[in-house]
Amino acid sequence: MSYAGDVTPSEAFAAVTEGADAVLVDVRTHAEWSYVGVPQLDSEHDVLLVEWQSYPDGRINAAFVDQLRGAGVEDGTSLYFLCRSGVRSVAAAKAATASGLGPAYNVLEGFEGPHDADGHRTVSGWKVAGLPWKQG
Repeated sequence: MSYAGDVTPSEAFAAVTEGADAVLVDVRTHAEWSYVGVPQLDSEHDVLLVEWQSYPDGRINAAFVDQLRGAGVEDGTSLYFLCRSGVRSVAAAKAATASGLGPAYNVLEGFEGPHDADGHRTVSGWKVAGLPWKQG
């Protein structure tokens, strides 16, 4: 079973700040949250931070779905998964869907997006879209 689909960072932001039953899940690592930053929503909505893979070994978090449920995610909650560039978040959305959670969406471009010609992440993504974020 696949996931519900892909959305832009702006669409995800609107969905989780305007919808009562939607959650943004940042699946990057603790190191990324600390050193790169995290999305910031509003006073009524928090970002759920649950690693999909651990750092530095890249091991898949076997407790991922259990951690989502433990954080209060219920069946029927719309989940918007975000990683650095939109790859790990697809795997997380598929895992959530397979476990019966969701609908689960992948946030295209991720938090930082792909590299530009000079190797910097300035092309697209949550930060480049001008959406709110804070340093970890």
